[in-house]
Amino acid sequence: MSLLPLSSCPQEVLAGFKAVLTDIDDTLTLHGRLPPEAFAALRDLQRAGIKVIPITGRPAGWCDHIARQWPVDGIVGENGAFYFRYDEPRRKMVRVYAQSAEERQANRAKLFAIAARVLKEFPGTAMASDQAYREIDVAVDFCEDVPALPLATAQAIADYFAREGATAKVSSIHVNAWFGLHDKLTMSRRLLAEAFEIDSKTDSEFVAYCGDSPNDAPMFAGFPNGFGVANVLAYVKLMQHLPRYVTKAEGGLGFAEFAGAVLAARGA
Repeated sequence: MSLLPLSSCPQEVLAGFKAVLTDIDDTLTLHGRLPPEAFAALRDLQRAGIKVIPITGRPAGWCDHIARQWPVDGIVGENGAFYFRYDEPRRKMVRVYAQSAEERQANRAKLFAIAARVLKEFPGTAMASDQAYREIDVAVDFCEDVPALPLATAQAIADYFAREGATAKVSSIHVNAWFGLHDKLTMSRRLLAEAFEIDSKTDSEFVAYCGDSPNDAPMFAGFPNGFGVANVLAYVKLMQHLPRYVTKAEGGLGFAEFAGAVLAARGA
């Protein structure tokens, strides 16, 4: 499937979205920072009545903050291990996990043992700087706070975890690994259904997903109206499922470009 420019997306499609799901790293961020244009785009989409939900590999500690402080309606974190949603009228954080507390504790011990071997096997890697705030998975840094290693190295790390029986996904900065059957797609669908009564299987045309890298491929497969920010083009050959449309701009500026198109189509 070839990528189409955002400008070719039909206006009725853009105007019909009930929910916008989006990756964070290198989709909302740009060069590791959140540009004000992206934050404003989240706010403007929410004000237009669209449910705005980041879908990320980032840790529980970050997700608690984002759910409370950002203009979003919920967040899926640690690659589908949970969703958090701040219930503002009740002033209460709703936390839903894919695994019990006992499962999470046992699995983390096994993952840290494997990760210790990975760091020895692949010089130049490190545990991600946000590992202290994670509850379920481990994240090995190959590009964020260490000198960038090739994507082939990241894939080799993912393969190492897989041989140990873990699930592993490569993002633009980390290799995330976990035990369990959860993933971004299943938890996203659960959040949409439980919190907002959106059946993402029968009403998938009303859900947009924005992303940038190989670990977004299952989301692009699950949500046909996929939008890649321009930096997704670097990963096209590595992805089994591609977004349908691509923006002109990269990262958070590309997301702001997408949001602007949605709002213009709605007449907002």
